[in-house]
Amino acid sequence: MSKPRYLTKSRFKLGIECPTKLFYTAKKKYLDKKMDDSFLAALAEGGYQVGELAKYYYPNGHDITTLDYEEAEKQTNELLKQDNVIIYEPAIRFNNLFIRIDVLVKKGNHFDLIEVKAKSFDSESEDPFLNKNGTIKSTWKPYLYDIAFQKHVLASAFPSSTINSYLMMADKTATCETDGLNQKFQIVRDESNRKGIKVSNTLNEDDLKSKLLVQVSVEDEIELIYDGKDSKESSEKNFFENIEFLAKKYENDEKIETPIGAKCGGCEFKCSPENETQGFKNGFKECWTNALKWENKDFDEANVLDIWSFRRKQNLIEEGKIKVSDIEESDISPSPDKKSGISSSERQWLQIEKYQNNDRTPFFDAWGMNEEFKKFKYPLHFIDFETSAVAIPFNKGRRPYEGIAFQFSHHVVHKDGTVEHVGQYLNTERGAFPNYDFIRELKKQLENDDGTIFRYAPHENTYLNLIYRQLNADTDEISDRDELCEFIKSITKSVSSSSEKWEGERCMVDMWELVKRYYYDPYTDGSNSIKYVLPAILNSSKFLRDKYSKPIYGSSSGVKSLNFENWQWINMDGDFVVDPYKILPKMFQDTSEKNLTLLTDEDELANGGAALTAYGKLQFSEISDYEKGELTQALLKYCELDTLAMVMIFEAWREMIKEELNGKAAA
Repeated sequence: MSKPRYLTKSRFKLGIECPTKLFYTAKKKYLDKKMDDSFLAALAEGGYQVGELAKYYYPNGHDITTLDYEEAEKQTNELLKQDNVIIYEPAIRFNNLFIRIDVLVKKGNHFDLIEVKAKSFDSESEDPFLNKNGTIKSTWKPYLYDIAFQKHVLASAFPSSTINSYLMMADKTATCETDGLNQKFQIVRDESNRKGIKVSNTLNEDDLKSKLLVQVSVEDEIELIYDGKDSKESSEKNFFENIEFLAKKYENDEKIETPIGAKCGGCEFKCSPENETQGFKNGFKECWTNALKWENKDFDEANVLDIWSFRRKQNLIEEGKIKVSDIEESDISPSPDKKSGISSSERQWLQIEKYQNNDRTPFFDAWGMNEEFKKFKYPLHFIDFETSAVAIPFNKGRRPYEGIAFQFSHHVVHKDGTVEHVGQYLNTERGAFPNYDFIRELKKQLENDDGTIFRYAPHENTYLNLIYRQLNADTDEISDRDELCEFIKSITKSVSSSSEKWEGERCMVDMWELVKRYYYDPYTDGSNSIKYVLPAILNSSKFLRDKYSKPIYGSSSGVKSLNFENWQWINMDGDFVVDPYKILPKMFQDTSEKNLTLLTDEDELANGGAALTAYGKLQFSEISDYEKGELTQALLKYCELDTLAMVMIFEAWREMIKEELNGKAAA
C-alpha cells in the first residue's frame, strides 16, 4: 500500500521555492543532488543538536518517534486527550496537509507551537525579521512561511483553539556557562541508519541554567503573511489558496509548470548525461525542454546560467537570450574599473567571447601579473585554514556559532624554486577551544621571516579577525594576548564590520583576487574556486605536468611533504589530468560518491565542507580509535593539497610569465 500523498512542511517549503519540484521530489527516477545521508548532513550543518536541547527547555514531554503517518497521528491524538501535555514531534493532519511540530505545548484549549531552527538569532536586534518598509526580509521568509504553514494546519485541525507561534533559535548573544556541553549531545546513526541524537546522562541543571536558545514570538509576522502584506510583490493566489493548490497537485501527483528563470541555476533535480544513460531523469532538463522546446543537443551548449557572477541572468532569460551564443556585448556592457587587471564585467564578456569563438585557450595577463609578482618577497608562504561553527559551544564562555579554527596547512616556495610543506596544525581533542593554540602555532611558523603570505579567498582573513576579537574580549588571563593580536594585525586587514581599522604591513595576498583579475581558463566553466582552477591549470601547464608526473612529492630528493611519500600528482584519463582531489583517500569510507561530491564541490566562498564534517565526526559522534586515526590522516592530506594547489597555481603563473616576457623580448 502506497503512502498517502500529504503536503508536509518540507514539501510546502519546496513548493514555495519552485512548485514544479513537488512533482520531482522523492521519486527515485529523478536524481536529487541534496545529501541523502542524514548522519553526514547533521555533522556538516552542525546544528542538529539544537532540536534535542530544545526539549530540555520543555521537560517531561512525550516523544513521537515513529515515521509512519497513521501511527504518529494516532499516538498524537491519544496524547492530546489530556488537558495539559507537551509533545515532541506530534503529527497533526488536516485533510491532505500533514505536519510534525518540533514542540507542541497544550494547556487546556490553547497551543504553543514551537519551531526549532538551527539558525543564529540576535536577541538584541530591534527588528530582526522586517525590512524598513515593513515587509519580511528574504533571509527569514523560508522560516516564517514554514511556521505560518504549521499554524494554519494546527488551526484547521483544532478550529476552536487559540495558538501562539514561536521560533526557537540559537541566541548568538548568549554565553555558555559550562564546559563540554556540545559533547553531551552526540550525533549517532540510529536503527534505520539515519541520524539520531544520544544525550549524555551527565547533562545537568548547570548545563541548562544559561539559556542558549531564545524563543521568539512570530505572531505579527504570520499575520503579515496571512494578510498578503509580507512582500511588495503581487501574487495570483493568497497564502491559503496557494497551500490548497500545492496540496491538491501533490495529492494527485500532477506537475505544476513553472516559468524558468535564474533560480533554475540552483536546481537540485539536475543530473549528468552519464546519469541519464543509466535511466535517471533530469528534472531541470524537463522544465527547460517544456518551456523552450529544446532538444538534447541544445543542452550541450552553454547558457546564461553558466555566466560567472552575472546579476542580469533573469533579465536575459525574459528577453529570450538563453544561450551564451545569443548574448551580445551590449548585454554585458564590459567596462574597466579603477583596478589593475580585468574588471568583473570584462571577465564575464571574456568568458562569453571565448565560448562564442570556440577558444579554449587560457587568458593570462602576464604583464599585469608580473607587476604583482614584483611585489612579492621570498620565501613565499601559502596557508589554508579549516574551520567550523557549531550551535552548542564546546566551552564555557563561548557563544552559539562562535567560529573555531581547528586546522591549517603551510607550504613555502623559496627564491630558487624549492617547494616545501613545512608546517601544519590540527586539533582533534574533543571539546577543546583551539583558536589560541592555532594562532600561536601559525605565528611560530610565519614570524621567522617577512616573506609574502598567500591565502585563497577572504576566509583566512575573516577568521583571523574573529580570533583577534576573541582575544580582546576574553576576560581570562592570556599572557601573550598582545603579541598574538599584533601578529594578527600585521598579516591581515580589518573587516568592514570592525570599528578598529588597519591593514598590516605584511597583509596576506589573496590568490582568488589574482585569479579574477589576471587569469581565466575556459575549462573552469566560469568558476574561480580552487577546486576548478587547479585541474584546469594542470591541463594547460606543461611545467606542472612534467614536474608532478613523477613520484617526487614526499621523496627524499624531491618536494618535502609531511603527509605523503613518493606521491605522483599527475595521472591521466585520456587527454585530461585526473583531478588531484579525486585520488586522495576517501574522507568517509561508508558513504556514496554523490555525498562525497556534495561535501567537496564547493564554490569559492564555501570552505571545507568535507573537513568540517570530518571535524564534526571527531568531535560529537561515536568513533573508534582506528577511525579517528584514519580521519585525522585524511584531514591532514586534504588540507596539505589545498596549499599545494596554491603553490602549483603560483608555479604555473611564474612559468607563464617567463614564457610570455621572454617571447616578447625575443620578438
